[in-house]
Amino acid sequence: MLGLGVSSQYSPIRKIVEEEQERAIDELTRLSPNAPLKSASLNLLYNLSRNLEALSKKTQEDREFIMRLAPLYQQDREQAVQEGLKRGLQQGVQQGIQQGRQQGEAYLLLRQLQRRFGEIPQNLEENIRNLPVERLEDLGLALLDFNTLTDLDNWLHP
Repeated sequence: MLGLGVSSQYSPIRKIVEEEQERAIDELTRLSPNAPLKSASLNLLYNLSRNLEALSKKTQEDREFIMRLAPLYQQDREQAVQEGLKRGLQQGVQQGIQQGRQQGEAYLLLRQLQRRFGEIPQNLEENIRNLPVERLEDLGLALLDFNTLTDLDNWLHP
C-alpha cells in the first residue's frame, strides 16, 4: 500500500508493510467513533497521506492508501464538528437559562421595590439589573429590612 521508497528487490518487506497498513486501517475503521486515540491516529495518518500526496512519484499502493484513508479522516472531522456544535448549543442553552433567571429575578425585585418605595432612580435600577443571580437572591432577603431608598443605595454601594 505505502511505497516509502522500498524498492522492488525488497518485495517481501514491501508486502509485510502493506499488510500492516491494511490491518491498521481496518482496525481504525472498526474503532468506536469515541475511542480515545482514534482521532489522534487519524490525524497522524492524514499527515502521512498529505506527505505522500506531495511526492512526485507515487506508487499505486500510495494512491490506494491515500484514497482509503480520506473517508475515515473526513468522517472523524465531521464528527468533531458535530460534537463542537452540540457542545456550543448546550452552552448557549445554559447561558440563556442563566440569563433568563437573572433577568426574571431582577424584574421581580424591581417590582417589589417599586411597590414599596415608588419610583426607583434609574441608576439604582441599572445597578440591580446588572447584579448576578446570587446577589439578587441576597437583595431579595435584604429588602425586607429596608425602610428607605437610601437603605437600598447603601446595600448596593457598601
